[in-house]
Amino acid sequence: MDVMQWLTQNPLGEFCFTILVSMVPVVELRGGIPFGVARGLPVWAAYTAAIIGNILPVPFILVYIRRIFQWMRQRMPRLNSLVDRLEKKAHLKGQRVTRYKYLGLLLFVAIPLPGTGAWTGALAAAFLDMPLRKALPSIFAGILIAGIAISILTFGVASLI
Repeated sequence: MDVMQWLTQNPLGEFCFTILVSMVPVVELRGGIPFGVARGLPVWAAYTAAIIGNILPVPFILVYIRRIFQWMRQRMPRLNSLVDRLEKKAHLKGQRVTRYKYLGLLLFVAIPLPGTGAWTGALAAAFLDMPLRKALPSIFAGILIAGIAISILTFGVASLI
């Protein structure tokens, strides 16, 4: 049995597949929960897998993103415009968070709209020099709240179908 078969043909594989999908920027748990439910997971299992997948990259973003961007600028100058756009996005989103600090970060991550979420929240927190030990709980709480909202929406849509 190859990896793709394992990911798609048993409940543990589906759980792990949902974790992987939820780790992807932009998709995050907003896509991970509906994906898991569509693959046959119960809503609670899809929620749990999506939370795990969505939180895993956050500490690495908070700690290493500035170094990664610096490395990209030095080694891959063609990507400077991408790095510029990401930094600009972080600063723009950071302005919304700055006023309310950690509560603002929590709310920013919790609101399930395009352009919000754990990846963007972590990026903004990193560029606002928020310490990991303070930013991480806010982002995690925001992920939990967003997950509940998406689970309710997913469950409602799934029950209509």
